[in-house]
Amino acid sequence: MDERRSYPIEITINGRKITEIVIDPHFEIKYAESIDDALIIKLVCFLSGGFYKPEAVDSAFQYFVSDPLELSGLKYRLVWLLEDEKFYIGVVNAFRR
Repeated sequence: MDERRSYPIEITINGRKITEIVIDPHFEIKYAESIDDALIIKLVCFLSGGFYKPEAVDSAFQYFVSDPLELSGLKYRLVWLLEDEKFYIGVVNAFRR
């Protein structure tokens, strides 16, 4: 499995300006044929302007699940995180529902 990949982004989540998206390649194990980084970036952009309650909190990390996110008539599930006082969103996993 490859390294995490990082891209610049300009969105706001939970009132926090996010300037970077970090994508964990974990999704490629099962979903490489239907999911890629460009699709994940589009899904993350749907989160902009929203306020979300974490599903779990672990130390400095808050974990979220957004389901369903719809794009081009297809539904997706996005598992992501925010880290305290950091300006990136981490994508843990993404797949089609």
